[in-house]
Amino acid sequence: MATDPARSRWLVLVLVRLVAASVAVLGVMLLANGEETGRKVLGAAIVLVALWTMATVPPALARRWRSPIE
Repeated sequence: MATDPARSRWLVLVLVRLVAASVAVLGVMLLANGEETGRKVLGAAIVLVALWTMATVPPALARRWRSPIE
């Protein structure tokens, strides 16, 4: 039985979104519980990078894996 490449690509897209969301939650926790400015800045930076990752990486991968137009 051959494996469908669409299924593995879909799983990669879902995993990228889940990992980025988990990292964003970590950043929010640092932002909320940080007592010093450095931790709050680090938490905010982590949240921004995670949101940027969720917004750009899955569409870029989907565009790269798109079937050619016939």
